[in-house]
Amino acid sequence: MAQPSFAELFAAQYHSLVRLAGLLGADDPEDIAQEAFARLHSRRLRDDGAAMAYLRATVCNLTRNRLRHLRLIRLRRPDPPEPVRSSEHTVLVSEEHRELLAAVSRLPRRQREALVLRYWLDLSEREIADAMGVSPGSVKTHASRALAALGRALKEEER
Repeated sequence: MAQPSFAELFAAQYHSLVRLAGLLGADDPEDIAQEAFARLHSRRLRDDGAAMAYLRATVCNLTRNRLRHLRLIRLRRPDPPEPVRSSEHTVLVSEEHRELLAAVSRLPRRQREALVLRYWLDLSEREIADAMGVSPGSVKTHASRALAALGRALKEEER
């Protein structure tokens, strides 16, 4: 089977990588996805089949770097006011969905990454480990702790 061209890969995967960056907490997910593709385009991979793994790892790393950068900037200035959600957004997103996303966003970064890569992208432990730059055992630990924390957080919100 022939490998897709760069343009075909971009057309097929851009939106999923934007969503991945958004779920990982990027405030500029479109820029993150575009930068990942720009880096892929300027790089020569030994294995053409490794493009998606490279893109996912790049999105994870760029998001992590961007969040680290923003954390440093926010230490130097006051926090901006919370964004106001539109009524359309409130109607579209159910209460349970908002509670789950809020609980996921409160997880430590590595736990959030492990869950998003596992349950949103349905990646294997090996693929997650490669994307996060950790061992498969660490992926299991992060995912297990994240699920336990989510269970506790959602039970507390039910009360």
